[in-house]
This record gives sequence, C-alpha cells and structure tokens, in this order.
Amino acid sequence: MRSLYRWMLVVVGSLSLAAGIIGMLVPMWPTTPFLLLAAACYVRSSERLYGWLIEHRHLGPYIQDFRTGRGIPLRVKVIVLGLMWTTTVMSSVMMVSSREADPFALAYAFVVMAAAVGVQYYVGFRIPTRVVEEEAE
Repeated sequence: MRSLYRWMLVVVGSLSLAAGIIGMLVPMWPTTPFLLLAAACYVRSSERLYGWLIEHRHLGPYIQDFRTGRGIPLRVKVIVLGLMWTTTVMSSVMMVSSREADPFALAYAFVVMAAAVGVQYYVGFRIPTRVVEEEAE
C-alpha cells in the first residue's frame, strides 16, 4: 500500500510539474503553485526527484524564492501583470461585444475584472518585490 501511495504522489507531482512548465509559456496560467505542488509530492515520495526539482536551473528558483520569502523580481511582476490586464480586457471586450450586452456576458466581464483586481492587489502589493542585481544597475 505504501508503494502505491508513493507512486501516486510521483504521478501527481509529475502532472503538476508539466502544468507548471506549461505555465511558463502560457499567459494567465500559473507556474509557481504547480511547481510547489510538484515539490510537495516529490518530497513525500522521491528524494531524487525532489532534489532534481529544487536544484533545476530554471524551475528551482521559483520554489526557492517562495520558500525563503524573497518575492518576485520587478521585471517579472510588470510582465505578468501587463499580460494579465491585456488578456483580461481583451477577453471581456470580446465577450461583451459578441453577445450584444447579454447579461451573462456582462456578469462574466465583471467577474473577470474583479478577479484581475484581486490578482493585481495580491501580486502588486502583498508579494514582496525583489530587486535583481541587473535591475539595480
């Protein structure tokens, strides 16, 4: 039974890792939460996979920065929030204009905008902004 549990954690961790990698490429798809889930699964199931993930050149910093509370680099915040607002406004405008002010479309646009404001507040003000050496120069 214990080996089945470990195997299931490896599968869930690997699927989460794949979702996190997709999040690095697709706007509005989160990266860090999926990588954190992968790390949590791997730490309980495979020391080798956990070590690989933490030490990975591209993926490890997401987890290490979260664990140490260092925050997000300013450049990343600007890019993420800019992409979020661009896609949020575009999708809301397209939804409202294609449905000719259908109540569902207006409600959708309102919910999406409210979610974007929440993300803006959380990412912009609650998560620390890290000054990267390149940005400081």
